[in-house]
Amino acid sequence: MKKVIVISTSLRHGSNSDLLAEQFVAGARAAGHDVEKISLVGKNIQFCRGCLACQQLGRCVIDDDVNEIMAKVVQADVVAWATPIYYYEMSGQMKTLIDRMNAMYEQDYRFRDVYLLCTAAEDEEHTPQRAIAGLTGWIDCYPQSRLAGTLFGGGVNSPGEIEGNTKLQAAYELGKNV
Repeated sequence: MKKVIVISTSLRHGSNSDLLAEQFVAGARAAGHDVEKISLVGKNIQFCRGCLACQQLGRCVIDDDVNEIMAKVVQADVVAWATPIYYYEMSGQMKTLIDRMNAMYEQDYRFRDVYLLCTAAEDEEHTPQRAIAGLTGWIDCYPQSRLAGTLFGGGVNSPGEIEGNTKLQAAYELGKNV
């Protein structure tokens, strides 16, 4: 059994990327894994100040929701990120969280497999490439980890528009096979 953390970064209720996250969660649970989904809806996540105090303290000096999220990520075996694609890139709130988790850099992290689930109104094959590259930049800082899989659901814009799309089953299968 693996400890799986799924971070849904969309702030829109019923978002398409959150629906992919839900299916990934369902698949991972069906496989018998211990799964927790963290939604950024309602979370207080401030911008990184670049003070680097986190590298001495092992946590961020800013008192918001990031330290709690980061503690869960460090202890996970698998981390899955779900994000809408905005202007051909991961959401700003995902990038802000990644920047703020700088304190993990010196810690003994457990995660080895990282996944990216993303959706966009655009449906071109290249649409998620910058989001993948951005996440890969984070993964590169954790050399025992790897990008284990990505899933892109394009051509969806309005909340819930992905309902009935084959990408939901693909997200379930991806979660089931972590």
